[in-house]
Amino acid sequence: MNTAGHSKARAPRGLELTPFRGLRYDPDRVGSLAAVTSPPYDVVVRPDGLHHLQSADPYNIVRLILPEAATPEARNAQAAETLRRWRREGVLAADPDPGLYVYEQRDDDGMVQRGIIGLLRVSDPDEQLVLPHEDVMPHIVADRADLMRATSANLEPLLLTYRGDGATTVTAGLIERTAGQRPLLATTTEDGFHHRLWSVTDPAVLTAIGQELACHQALIADGHHRWATYRRLRTEHTSPGPWDHGLVLLVDTARYPLRVRAIHRLLHALPVRDAVAALDGRFRVRHLDVPLSRAMDALVEAAEAGNAFLLAGDGAFHLVDRPDRALLARTVPVDRPPAWRTLDATVLHSTLLDHVWRIPDSPAHIAYIHDAAATVEKAERDGGTGVLMHPVHEDVVRDLARQGVTMPRKSTSFGPKPASGLVLRALDL
Repeated sequence: MNTAGHSKARAPRGLELTPFRGLRYDPDRVGSLAAVTSPPYDVVVRPDGLHHLQSADPYNIVRLILPEAATPEARNAQAAETLRRWRREGVLAADPDPGLYVYEQRDDDGMVQRGIIGLLRVSDPDEQLVLPHEDVMPHIVADRADLMRATSANLEPLLLTYRGDGATTVTAGLIERTAGQRPLLATTTEDGFHHRLWSVTDPAVLTAIGQELACHQALIADGHHRWATYRRLRTEHTSPGPWDHGLVLLVDTARYPLRVRAIHRLLHALPVRDAVAALDGRFRVRHLDVPLSRAMDALVEAAEAGNAFLLAGDGAFHLVDRPDRALLARTVPVDRPPAWRTLDATVLHSTLLDHVWRIPDSPAHIAYIHDAAATVEKAERDGGTGVLMHPVHEDVVRDLARQGVTMPRKSTSFGPKPASGLVLRALDL
């Protein structure tokens, strides 16, 4: 390990986005581009979603981002060998010239998100250039680091946002012009999103984009564990070198606002009846014998007045709100801003999980699921309790991040997330 190079190098003052030779599927070697893509690794609902994607195409990207084997070491070795074989056989091929990639996602409701994929310099935390807003789980960072070491690759971009000034900047103008040209690839995934990708290789344009981005800082919208992994791996390798940078999608949310959704919890070993019984005298609980859509509407209404959650798993829903103020005062830490102390995720973890239900925050006890219907289904099937959450507003997330305050892990889900499998980065290119 050699970290001396990092202390000697002169750090740029802002974001530094570097072109790279993307590694992409050869469309003539796979059934379809849509069939080889996947949501990000932590969105795939295992095992159902994983098995579905594996059967979609023998070359689906889940064989790299979520390999299956008896041990972690075997999984990572399998992913590395699969990547080498796919490259050797031409299933994945490198673009001839380094560039930045303009990426567009569009749905049939008129939502359009565009951004730029490139290699971002992995900055130190004290530079405050890339702002996290959630805590990370060390075992996941270790797992992702092992996979990246084994494959020597960034297999999927994390999602970062920044706030432009709303004017027609160099970057915005480039994105708009590029979107009118013929793309490198276009596909529609089964979730209904249309994806297009273009490569930008003009040196003058790349320089202008770099100069413009150097005036901004970014917020991690999705990929806290991968960013923490980038930082860990950067300290393990000599600088300058390929581990100084990590693959990201950078989106200007002044032009393309992201959707912010909640991440739900599945409490494996807690039956709903026990969860509800423990809340007596501590929260108000109302039984709702209605469909999921109406139960979620009730959650939205309750959340306008304060902390609220929806419990599921016994065939009905239980709306939980109006926590006892004395209970919150005893259980929620007071050394954080009020915006943090009143977050639903804060109350869930500090009050409900830690003090009321006494459930450790570990994979053996809690699963994090992005889809509400999947959470309910798994809770009912497994006999656990699903805790459905209401999303946090983006402005709250960004304000806390700028104060250096991280939210409880898995507090938010920004989207749409980039599809995994459209462009990869191999560190040896």
